[in-house]
Amino acid sequence: MSIKTARAEGVAEVLIDYEACIACGLCARVCKGAPLYMENGKVQIDQSCYFGCIACGQCVAVCPQHCITVTGRDFTLDDVLQMPTREERATYAQLQSLMLGRRSVRDFKDKPVVREYIDQIVSAAATAPMGLPPSDVQILIFDGKDKVAALSNDLLDWMQSIQWIVSPVMRAIMRPFVGKETGEVFDTFLAPALDAFLKKRAENIDWLTYSAPLAMYFYTSAYADPVDPLIVATYAMLAAESLGLGSCMLGTPAYCFKYSKKLRRKYGMPNVSQQGILVIFGHPAVTYRRALRRRLGGVQFY
Repeated sequence: MSIKTARAEGVAEVLIDYEACIACGLCARVCKGAPLYMENGKVQIDQSCYFGCIACGQCVAVCPQHCITVTGRDFTLDDVLQMPTREERATYAQLQSLMLGRRSVRDFKDKPVVREYIDQIVSAAATAPMGLPPSDVQILIFDGKDKVAALSNDLLDWMQSIQWIVSPVMRAIMRPFVGKETGEVFDTFLAPALDAFLKKRAENIDWLTYSAPLAMYFYTSAYADPVDPLIVATYAMLAAESLGLGSCMLGTPAYCFKYSKKLRRKYGMPNVSQQGILVIFGHPAVTYRRALRRRLGGVQFY
């Protein structure tokens, strides 16, 4: 049975050049959709087995003879690229340095992000792993300070319209139904944050998207794993860091898109889309001179 997503239905086609094949079995070994298997020293294809070919491309990537072709489910021959050599890849120390150097930046220079950088960020984000191929993650890009400011105002207008929900009276009414932790989140973050956002806007200060010159909203369909856009957004942030840009993840706007049909309709999002994440980008206006270490909530070997 093939796996349906928002962008794909049915199985991908698998072709094997048996004249070039050396029957090493690596393709069948990495095939977890299970259409490939070894029988009598030969690779066999059975698309009726389990999920059939989901176009993960693992068999193509591992084949030493380049004798496997997969097409369909938004996978094409152009998606098969040369594997970077070990020397071309970042070492652990280099990757750690990149991540240590990243800060959540909320102060940006009045300078646009060039299109070349935007394209590179999107290209890097497209390499992120996903629950099921093809990726259902979509990116809505707000390129330019004016566009980001307009988005911020739309989000704040919606927040203002539902401000009564986080009033002290409503929080008291909801507390028995939402639980202790959610109630405390309302009390200590959502209610004061909403109040601060709106007060700062009245002072012509943007405390929601921080007057950033670039914003990207990452979201996905109801078919996909809800963490998929968060992973893609993380790749985008690391790519931005490598380009000398600052970035910051903002979770609050995602609630606006999730619960407002009007906002989804205005920005062309399907009503079935799951909650995503907004990331703002720009050239940092300040220089951070020290890296900071965070401690996880816990690390336990079972």
